Amino acid sequence: MPAKFTIESRHYLLILALLLALYGSYLLVAPYLGAIVLAFVLSLLCYPVHHWIGSKMPTKPNLAATLSCLLLVLVILVPASLVFAALVQQGLLVTKQIYLWLGQGGAEQLLQHPYLQQLQALAADKLPGDLLTPRQIIERLSEFAAGFSKELLNLSTKMLGDLTGLLFSFVLMLFVLYFLLRDHDKVVAAIQHYIPLSRSQKDALLSEAKLVARSAVLGSVLTAIAQGLAGGIAMAIVGFPGLFWGTMMAFASFIPAVGTALIWLPASLYLFFTGDWGWGLFLAGWGVLVVGSIDNVLRPILMQGSSNMSTLLIFLALLGGIQLFGLIGVIYGPIIFALTLVLLRLYTIEFKDFLAQQDKS
Repeated sequence: MPAKFTIESRHYLLILALLLALYGSYLLVAPYLGAIVLAFVLSLLCYPVHHWIGSKMPTKPNLAATLSCLLLVLVILVPASLVFAALVQQGLLVTKQIYLWLGQGGAEQLLQHPYLQQLQALAADKLPGDLLTPRQIIERLSEFAAGFSKELLNLSTKMLGDLTGLLFSFVLMLFVLYFLLRDHDKVVAAIQHYIPLSRSQKDALLSEAKLVARSAVLGSVLTAIAQGLAGGIAMAIVGFPGLFWGTMMAFASFIPAVGTALIWLPASLYLFFTGDWGWGLFLAGWGVLVVGSIDNVLRPILMQGSSNMSTLLIFLALLGGIQLFGLIGVIYGPIIFALTLVLLRLYTIEFKDFLAQQDKS
């Protein structure tokens, strides 16, 4: 039977020195923490592919890791950069068209539609307080179009201005990813060794991190991309800029209950009120039958065996992650929430008797 471990005063000194050293190390890597964390997440997602590549060349781990990193660049990052550049360009064009439409009286003509006038009159009778007048609605739309265009310009300018920093972060991420893929087994073993928990608890934490990374990317992001692609095709068919509005649908798909209807429903109503009944019915039907069904069919398939976080928690994690970390927060947020949940489960297991006793008292 192993001897019971006894904490001595020198252990406290060692722990204090270790904490100070870890804090100093954190300060050293803090400016590059985003790239390092992203490399860790990508290593979890890319490892199955890297493992397959490594199995084809078991005596060449360096070459296998290099090929995995190059494959990631070619398949994901290069197309994403091209799409982002085209998206900013098309977004500026959309806001310009909206601004011209408002300036030429398009909104005023639309609000004169008999159905909309009846709706305004009904709302004025039934709802308390003062409603926005048509003129105020047009002014708010103009302010939104001008503000949105300014934000897109600021974003593109900032991206160009930070090009050197972004390139450095990207290279650093690839550098870290290379070693994480090459030494995957050693890294996992080291993490499991240094975490002061039981083996089952360590396995639960690491498994949850892998599952949620997969869930965040496959279950949420890929479903959003699929819905945005399907919605963008329909938007392009009816005459709207497909890339821009498809991207807006992809982001809207993260919103519970409403989802992509936040984009295609107003577009369908616009077509109805402007006399394009056929295209309006087509877009509404496509939104319900095609775009809407993707969420019900594709997401469960992609999330098989992954984390069981509720839709509300995923939504809050995505919002908070984007607010704190930017776009990469769609991955960071769910992982942080999921690890918190698994720690809570471990807490309830460890203190099960105490919690039960508290419930009875």
